[in-house]
Amino acid sequence: MSEIKTHARAVADVVDGLIVASVEIARPPERVFQALTTPEITEWWVNPGVFDTRKWSGDVRVGGRWSASGIARGAPYTLEGEFLEVDPPRKLVQTWSRLGMDGEPSVLTYLLEAIDGGTRLTVRHAGIVAPEQRQNMSAGWRTSCDRLSEILPTQK
Repeated sequence: MSEIKTHARAVADVVDGLIVASVEIARPPERVFQALTTPEITEWWVNPGVFDTRKWSGDVRVGGRWSASGIARGAPYTLEGEFLEVDPPRKLVQTWSRLGMDGEPSVLTYLLEAIDGGTRLTVRHAGIVAPEQRQNMSAGWRTSCDRLSEILPTQK
């Protein structure tokens, strides 16, 4: 039996605008998928003092829309997008854009793999155009994945 590695790792490719984060969670893929697709996101999609998601809603189906809002660095924000692929409990793909920002949305992919004792979650966030956002978002995904791996095993 392998030991669950609950500390997330995140890497930002500052040239191509890609972030990859990974964490192992001591819960089955079905339970992790639920945490990705419900208002439960507000419990883990955070970086305390930097990025605080307070509201989330989504129509989790291909073509369905989602939105999240909260406070980032003291200012309100709203994110929104569309679900491109929904394959419970293995994969979720969605667009991601900040309300009011120009340009093409980035694409967020969650991959869930059953492992001994739980789930390996890999987050792939591609198409992040602004270079200054890449390092910040990399740190954000790492802290959010860490938070998810801490709280999810303690919940039903």
